[in-house]
Amino acid sequence: MLIAFNKPYGVLCQFTDRSDPPRPTLAGFGLPPGVYAAGRLDHDSEGLLLLTDDGGLAHRLTDPRHKQPKTYWVQVEGAPQPQQLDALRRGVELRDGLTRPAAATLIEPPSLWPRNPPVRFRKTVPDAWLQIEISEGRNRQVRRMTAAVGLPTLRLVRVGIGGQRLDGLPPGEWQSR
Repeated sequence: MLIAFNKPYGVLCQFTDRSDPPRPTLAGFGLPPGVYAAGRLDHDSEGLLLLTDDGGLAHRLTDPRHKQPKTYWVQVEGAPQPQQLDALRRGVELRDGLTRPAAATLIEPPSLWPRNPPVRFRKTVPDAWLQIEISEGRNRQVRRMTAAVGLPTLRLVRVGIGGQRLDGLPPGEWQSR
């Protein structure tokens, strides 16, 4: 079984939380029993999360050796310059080593649902949207890559994993694929 879920901002990619007070988890969305997240999205990221009850499928979706591309729409602070996009395309040196090259393009602001809480707006600081595709999945990788080239991430929405796409699925909703 493969489930596509549009993870809302602030939700943990697990079914339980021991924090006090507890934070929202996947348990609150009526997902089928026995599924678990194939990969993860940080609590402050949104978008496509795949869940499955098939360990082999989860491995194929998440293991970097299978190079399943992950596509993100990233709102960044600043006006991206060609050299910043080129740096993302070549790979960025992070504390844990050089990333693989990413596909990075400037895009028009996508039509998305409102985020709660909204992204902080500053009249004096421009922002822009990028589409970034990576084939590895280090911890907070896209955020660290954009920060390393001088474009801090304001909002991060995963829209694709391999051949699976978000395709208009509303936040907090899921569907079998």
